[in-house]
Amino acid sequence: MEALRRPALPEDAVRYRLFAAAAAGPGEEALLRRCAEVALVRFAPLLASYVWQRQPFRLRYVPRCGETPAHIGGTTLFGDNVEDEWFIVYLVREITREFPGLAARIDDNDGEFLLIEAADFLPKWLNPENSENRVFFYKGELHIIPLSETSEQDWDLSAPCPTIPEALALLSTRSEEFLAAEPIRAAVYKRIDGYPEKIQASLHRAHCYLPPGIVAVLRQRPSLVAAAVQAFYLRDPGDLRACRRPFRTFPADQRVMTLVTFTRCLYAQLVQQKFVADRRSGYTLPAPSHPQYRAYELGMKLAHGFEILCSKSSKVTPDAKRNVLSSPLWERFLRSLKEKDYFKGEMEGSAKYLELLHMAEDHFQQSVDVPESSVEVSPGDEILTLLQTTSIDLEEFEREAACLPPEDGADSEELDSDDLDEEEEFDFSDGDDEGLDAGNPRQEQKVSPEELVGSLKSYMNEMDRELAQTNVGKSFTSQKRGAGSVEAATSESAGAEDAELAPVDVDMNLVANLLESYSAQAGLAGPTSNILQSMGVTLPENADLTGSSS
Repeated sequence: MEALRRPALPEDAVRYRLFAAAAAGPGEEALLRRCAEVALVRFAPLLASYVWQRQPFRLRYVPRCGETPAHIGGTTLFGDNVEDEWFIVYLVREITREFPGLAARIDDNDGEFLLIEAADFLPKWLNPENSENRVFFYKGELHIIPLSETSEQDWDLSAPCPTIPEALALLSTRSEEFLAAEPIRAAVYKRIDGYPEKIQASLHRAHCYLPPGIVAVLRQRPSLVAAAVQAFYLRDPGDLRACRRPFRTFPADQRVMTLVTFTRCLYAQLVQQKFVADRRSGYTLPAPSHPQYRAYELGMKLAHGFEILCSKSSKVTPDAKRNVLSSPLWERFLRSLKEKDYFKGEMEGSAKYLELLHMAEDHFQQSVDVPESSVEVSPGDEILTLLQTTSIDLEEFEREAACLPPEDGADSEELDSDDLDEEEEFDFSDGDDEGLDAGNPRQEQKVSPEELVGSLKSYMNEMDRELAQTNVGKSFTSQKRGAGSVEAATSESAGAEDAELAPVDVDMNLVANLLESYSAQAGLAGPTSNILQSMGVTLPENADLTGSSS
């Protein structure tokens, strides 16, 4: 019944809920809130440097509702970057490892996607109808609550799904009995293997030629690059109205080179789209042969995304004066970053230290220190507020542009549209891709047109051989070959193979199919007669059918 009452999750969204495995009594709310706070501080070094596609990972206290106990959790839209979803799986698993008293459920709009990942190894009794409230992370391991057994020791497939309180009671007392089978756990853990190191491998740093206002905004809120890319990537004609004139917020007359950090998915979305800016916008590009052409093009697209966001601003000023640096929670958050070597030994006050500090502040404001009653502010409002409160030093940006760090290599990191589709479905950063940097010998090998044609013909012949023995292959009429009697007597097996591979008589099959379809119309109107009449062809009645009926 809970499955019928629960609201459907949005597409490309993952939901995570962490429950107290054992009843905590009156202090349950305080305990859960404390767990959420400590968990976010504990994983701050990972979360502060992560670039989310759509929404960040957040833990909020949710009071009891019906049969669902009070818990901490949230829902995150991950958009086209499915790696966000699997990173959250990693985080949830690690939180249950750090807090053994918590048990976690995680699902998305497809349902139990963890079971889908391990579909080849699931027990026969487990199916989508009876899997509700059976899959949990507990003490860092995947658990599956089985069906109740009858007296005959057969699985009762019609047994109702357990409620969450029932499942939690079983986990807290007999969890060792419900540990998922090793192949199931291995299939799921393979998708999250490599974290947290894989976070850095998922990033792509590229030079972009941008207005100084955008450079200043990204210094304060690096995560806004995702919103800008999405605004450009998902633009519609209405969005572009703001870009068919000189830009009001980010004019093109002053631009500076800077280094922007994307995810590989965001970078692919920006690169793969062909886009020509309206000449009235002022964003002109140099010749494609220009050494900085890619930086100009990326900057132009990104600037359009930022301008679109600002054009949608509701003009509601967010509470920018809320001083996050004065709260005790921020002090604990910052202390955790330093203990985990988040600043990597950088001197306090240095440019790299300040960059990392701004990323931490960004994450803290977006995911940790957000009042539960606050209304979510649009990216456009945040950008306009940052422009009002941030100083823009063009000369400093130009000095930094003269000694920018190198960008990531385009040859190894650039993704086209096919790679983007693959990224949305699969984990291309796992161990199977370790040899990609060494070069693909199949791509390096030169193939002549003659060899390519010969290879295709050989491939088609193999397909013909396979189809010849099937009902599909036998349904076609083949051309008759004028082979002599001597040749036919030479090899009986060779003759059979020739018959199998004889070319299909296209004309004969076409006429036969047309006549068969026309005959099936039984004198009534139909597609075949209509096609033939449109070409001026009128077939006589089928004399065989007429004679047999009389």
